[in-house]
Amino acid sequence: MNIYKALKDKNQKEVNNFPMFFAFSNEQFAEGMQSLGLTPDETDKIYKFGDTGGFYKKEDGKRLHEMLDCHEREMQEAIDSDKTGNGFIYDMFLYELRNHEYAYTRDVTDTLEALGLTSDDIAEKPNLRHGLKKAIDTIKSAD
Repeated sequence: MNIYKALKDKNQKEVNNFPMFFAFSNEQFAEGMQSLGLTPDETDKIYKFGDTGGFYKKEDGKRLHEMLDCHEREMQEAIDSDKTGNGFIYDMFLYELRNHEYAYTRDVTDTLEALGLTSDDIAEKPNLRHGLKKAIDTIKSAD
Protein backbone atom coordinates (compact mmCIF):
# COMPACT_ATOMS: atom_id res chain seq x y z
CA MET A 1 0.00 0.00 0.00
CA ASN A 2 1.26 3.46 -0.88
CA ILE A 3 1.38 5.38 2.42
CA TYR A 4 1.71 8.72 0.63
CA LYS A 5 -1.50 8.08 -1.31
CA ALA A 6 -3.28 7.03 1.88
CA LEU A 7 -2.37 10.37 3.53
CA LYS A 8 -3.26 12.27 0.37
CA ASP A 9 -6.65 10.49 0.17
CA LYS A 10 -7.38 11.17 3.86
CA ASN A 11 -6.62 14.85 3.41
CA GLN A 12 -8.66 15.05 0.21
CA LYS A 13 -11.64 13.49 1.99
CA GLU A 14 -11.41 16.18 4.67
CA VAL A 15 -11.31 18.90 1.99
CA ASN A 16 -14.24 17.32 0.15
CA ASN A 17 -16.28 17.31 3.36
CA PHE A 18 -15.51 20.94 4.17
CA PRO A 19 -18.45 23.32 3.58
CA MET A 20 -17.37 25.08 0.42
CA PHE A 21 -18.31 25.05 -3.23
CA PHE A 22 -16.84 25.69 -6.65
CA ALA A 23 -18.68 27.72 -9.24
CA PHE A 24 -17.87 28.64 -12.80
CA SER A 25 -21.24 30.08 -13.80
CA ASN A 26 -23.96 32.18 -12.19
CA GLU A 27 -26.17 29.10 -11.87
CA GLN A 28 -23.44 27.13 -10.09
CA PHE A 29 -22.78 30.11 -7.82
CA ALA A 30 -26.45 30.35 -6.84
CA GLU A 31 -26.58 26.60 -6.14
CA GLY A 32 -23.37 26.79 -4.13
CA MET A 33 -24.59 29.68 -2.05
CA GLN A 34 -27.76 27.73 -1.31
CA SER A 35 -25.65 24.75 -0.23
CA LEU A 36 -24.04 27.04 2.36
CA GLY A 37 -27.44 28.28 3.52
CA LEU A 38 -26.97 31.66 1.87
CA THR A 39 -28.67 33.59 -0.88
CA PRO A 40 -26.67 34.63 -3.97
CA ASP A 41 -26.64 38.27 -2.88
CA GLU A 42 -25.01 37.53 0.51
CA THR A 43 -21.53 37.80 -0.96
CA ASP A 44 -20.37 39.76 2.10
CA LYS A 45 -20.54 36.48 4.04
CA ILE A 46 -18.13 34.50 1.85
CA TYR A 47 -14.50 34.43 0.82
CA LYS A 48 -13.15 33.36 -2.53
CA PHE A 49 -10.62 30.52 -2.37
CA GLY A 50 -7.80 32.03 -4.46
CA ASP A 51 -8.29 31.70 -8.21
CA THR A 52 -9.77 28.21 -7.96
CA GLY A 53 -13.44 29.13 -8.35
CA GLY A 54 -13.96 28.01 -4.75
CA PHE A 55 -15.96 29.83 -2.09
CA TYR A 56 -16.50 29.34 1.64
CA LYS A 57 -18.18 31.18 4.50
CA LYS A 58 -16.10 33.82 6.22
CA GLU A 59 -17.04 32.27 9.57
CA ASP A 60 -15.35 29.03 8.42
CA GLY A 61 -12.11 30.72 7.38
CA LYS A 62 -10.17 29.88 10.52
CA ARG A 63 -11.24 26.23 10.36
CA LEU A 64 -10.25 25.99 6.69
CA HIS A 65 -6.80 27.45 7.29
CA GLU A 66 -6.27 25.21 10.32
CA MET A 67 -7.22 22.15 8.25
CA LEU A 68 -4.88 23.10 5.39
CA ASP A 69 -2.05 23.92 7.81
CA CYS A 70 -2.59 20.53 9.47
CA HIS A 71 -2.38 18.79 6.10
CA GLU A 72 0.87 20.58 5.32
CA ARG A 73 2.31 19.66 8.75
CA GLU A 74 1.29 16.01 8.37
CA MET A 75 2.99 15.83 4.98
CA GLN A 76 6.15 17.48 6.26
CA GLU A 77 6.25 15.24 9.35
CA ALA A 78 5.89 12.15 7.17
CA ILE A 79 8.74 13.32 4.95
CA ASP A 80 10.92 14.22 7.93
CA SER A 81 10.30 10.88 9.63
CA ASP A 82 11.51 8.93 6.57
CA LYS A 83 15.23 9.22 7.27
CA THR A 84 16.32 6.89 4.45
CA GLY A 85 13.85 7.75 1.70
CA ASN A 86 12.77 4.11 1.40
CA GLY A 87 9.29 4.56 2.88
CA PHE A 88 6.99 7.56 2.64
CA ILE A 89 9.35 9.55 0.39
CA TYR A 90 9.71 6.67 -2.07
CA ASP A 91 5.92 6.22 -2.14
CA MET A 92 5.46 9.97 -2.60
CA PHE A 93 7.82 10.19 -5.56
CA LEU A 94 6.57 6.96 -7.14
CA TYR A 95 2.97 8.16 -6.99
CA GLU A 96 3.69 11.65 -8.29
CA LEU A 97 6.12 10.50 -11.00
CA ARG A 98 3.44 8.16 -12.30
CA ASN A 99 0.79 10.85 -11.94
CA HIS A 100 2.92 13.24 -14.01
CA GLU A 101 3.77 10.61 -16.66
CA TYR A 102 7.49 10.36 -15.96
CA ALA A 103 7.58 7.05 -17.82
CA TYR A 104 6.86 8.99 -21.03
CA THR A 105 8.48 12.35 -20.40
CA ARG A 106 11.52 11.36 -18.33
CA ASP A 107 11.16 14.83 -16.78
CA VAL A 108 10.77 15.33 -13.02
CA THR A 109 9.88 19.03 -13.24
CA ASP A 110 6.10 18.61 -12.90
CA THR A 111 6.53 16.10 -10.09
CA LEU A 112 8.76 18.40 -8.06
CA GLU A 113 6.46 21.33 -8.70
CA ALA A 114 3.42 19.34 -7.54
CA LEU A 115 5.25 18.50 -4.32
CA GLY A 116 6.51 22.04 -3.75
CA LEU A 117 10.11 20.88 -4.04
CA THR A 118 13.06 22.21 -6.00
CA SER A 119 16.10 20.50 -7.43
CA ASP A 120 18.08 22.23 -4.66
CA ASP A 121 15.85 20.53 -2.05
CA ILE A 122 16.66 17.17 -3.63
CA ALA A 123 20.38 17.93 -3.80
CA GLU A 124 20.51 19.06 -0.16
CA LYS A 125 18.63 16.15 1.40
CA PRO A 126 19.96 12.61 1.01
CA ASN A 127 16.62 11.01 1.93
CA LEU A 128 14.81 12.94 -0.81
CA ARG A 129 17.58 12.22 -3.30
CA HIS A 130 17.52 8.49 -2.50
CA GLY A 131 13.71 8.24 -2.58
CA LEU A 132 13.53 10.00 -5.94
CA LYS A 133 16.27 7.83 -7.45
CA LYS A 134 14.61 4.67 -6.15
CA ALA A 135 11.23 5.71 -7.58
CA ILE A 136 12.79 6.58 -10.94
CA ASP A 137 14.59 3.23 -11.00
CA THR A 138 11.31 1.43 -10.25
CA ILE A 139 9.58 3.15 -13.15
CA LYS A 140 12.48 2.57 -15.55
CA SER A 141 12.69 -1.12 -14.61
CA ALA A 142 9.00 -1.53 -15.51
CA ASP A 143 9.66 -0.36 -19.09
